[in-house]
Amino acid sequence: MRPIVHPGPPAQPRVEAVATALVPLDGYLLPGETVMAGVARTFAAAGCRGGVLQLEGGACDPFRYVLPALSSDPRHAAWYSDTLAPEHGATILQATAMVGRRDGGPFLHCHGLWAVGAEAPRMGHMLPFDSVVSVPIRVSGYGSATAWFEGAPDAETNFTLFSPKGASGSEGARNLFLRVRPNEDIGAAVAAACERQGIGAGQILGIGSIHEPAFDDGRHVPCPATEILIERGEVTDLAGGLVAELDVAVVDVAGAITRGRLQLGENPVGVTFELLIVGATDTGRS
Repeated sequence: MRPIVHPGPPAQPRVEAVATALVPLDGYLLPGETVMAGVARTFAAAGCRGGVLQLEGGACDPFRYVLPALSSDPRHAAWYSDTLAPEHGATILQATAMVGRRDGGPFLHCHGLWAVGAEAPRMGHMLPFDSVVSVPIRVSGYGSATAWFEGAPDAETNFTLFSPKGASGSEGARNLFLRVRPNEDIGAAVAAACERQGIGAGQILGIGSIHEPAFDDGRHVPCPATEILIERGEVTDLAGGLVAELDVAVVDVAGAITRGRLQLGENPVGVTFELLIVGATDTGRS
């Protein structure tokens, strides 16, 4: 795989995991509240500290987001574009928010696809404190009362990034909060984490970045800085071995969107990847 070089020394462990029980979440973000406020309200009402929400439909006005960008100095291997602010907001097509805490308060990390007027869909990294709901947004997902993502400075990448926190091994729970570090193949890392936890099948939800993504049909995005949204992810047991199948949407520094299934063994994490694995209730694996 093609390595990406970050300013700090590689940290251990390369894959962080916290096992937890999950609570299904469902509801709406309401007009007049920021995306962050609506998500925080949803989690608080369910008694959950962290998890994942998928957003679909509805709109924000104002709406703010950024694209990935190349870094202009050695302090970072990648960076963000200037803030993009569509004049009349945007309609949410689909987005995934990883939810937890940062700087002592609720926080989320969200990648998604949205529509601006009659233009082709756009994609990027939503700014949830600056995006205000104008039409109710449907949300669904999973939360945990004992596990969450915590934002903290990361010496390897020189970013403040989410890592899973909580009491791992919650009563044999077969659900995982995961963080995968740079240059680890995302599919292999997920499959290995599930194997360790005894998860033989399940759903994969998450977002992150991949250094020069490669698809199973031979397509390749030759860009070191990307944003990734998992559109469909499954852990399956094929011929006695676990495989993480990931259908994703990718946006590059030019705003171009590429969609497809990632090639196994050819997709190193760029900066970070945050995931929730929702294990099947009866996997037949110990």
